[in-house]
Amino acid sequence: MSLPISNHPNPVPLLIAGVAGVAGLNALNWFRSRHGEQVLGQRPARNWPLRGPGILGWDLEDVASTRRMLLDKNIRAVLNCGGSCALKSCELDSQMARRVNVQTVDRLLDALEGLPIRLVHLSIDLVYSGTQGGNHVESDPPDPVTVYGQTMVEAEQLILSRRPDACIGRISLPMGVSFNGHAGAIDWIQARFKQSKPATLYYDEIRTPTYVECLSEVCSELLAGNYSGILHLGGPRRLSLNEIAQIVNRVGGYDPDLLKGCYRIEAGPIPPRAGNVTMESQRLATLLQRQPFAPWPYFEELVPTDRQWHYRRERFSGAPHLIPKLLYERPRPGQTLDDFLLA
Repeated sequence: MSLPISNHPNPVPLLIAGVAGVAGLNALNWFRSRHGEQVLGQRPARNWPLRGPGILGWDLEDVASTRRMLLDKNIRAVLNCGGSCALKSCELDSQMARRVNVQTVDRLLDALEGLPIRLVHLSIDLVYSGTQGGNHVESDPPDPVTVYGQTMVEAEQLILSRRPDACIGRISLPMGVSFNGHAGAIDWIQARFKQSKPATLYYDEIRTPTYVECLSEVCSELLAGNYSGILHLGGPRRLSLNEIAQIVNRVGGYDPDLLKGCYRIEAGPIPPRAGNVTMESQRLATLLQRQPFAPWPYFEELVPTDRQWHYRRERFSGAPHLIPKLLYERPRPGQTLDDFLLA
């Protein structure tokens, strides 16, 4: 099904559920910069430190409160970014994982029952084990190796059965800042380096990261459209977790000896780690009639070429202030790496 051409980037009023995560928080900022107070964000009631314009605290398990808010605010669309992605916590407490990742979705669907509200739900590439060589397409059967992945598959199945008009977007690593400064892919690694602590990242867990700006743009188009079913929302560049850490280390100018590497088989059994879970997102590009994701990182000069790449500082030594400029913000067409290094 093709997406209709619309003069409106997305239906508003819009509720973004789960703004405690990187994708949700950055989507809230992106949508509010365009639609102001017509965009609201939901966070769990217990997460009181997360505050700001448009952020409301209540639990989606409370069906009556959710439905009342949807009706009172005349919500036309919901972007659900919620869930617990803490792999070890989910593995050690499967009941918590199912409550947060499955039951919350079930209750949200209860609240949406019978309402003409567009639903876009974000899932994850870790629904795959990464043992099939990557480049997954939407028709590949999920085979998660973690409780987190298993619960995300369960949530997908709930939505497909109960809300067949909804769209499910499987994301990889959204490269944006987190609200607490250490829960995102970049800022967790950077937090280790800033404290002169080692960070060990896997050579053989491979992902398809995206700039959060690109991801928010895609979500806007999916909210405005009528596509239903599962879509892969992975970026065009394939990188291992260790390569991502190399990039953060070199761009931030941190001690290269702090970065350690190993293979998944050398790590502890909890949590189990997926391998090559890269996603092919051509179906999305065909629907939108464009390539929606810029490669992360944008500049080829920032792509590691070998495991010693982050030691080589001949062109630039790096600095912490370059991380948001080069790794959080998507450069504009025509900009070069020198534009940032000389600024």
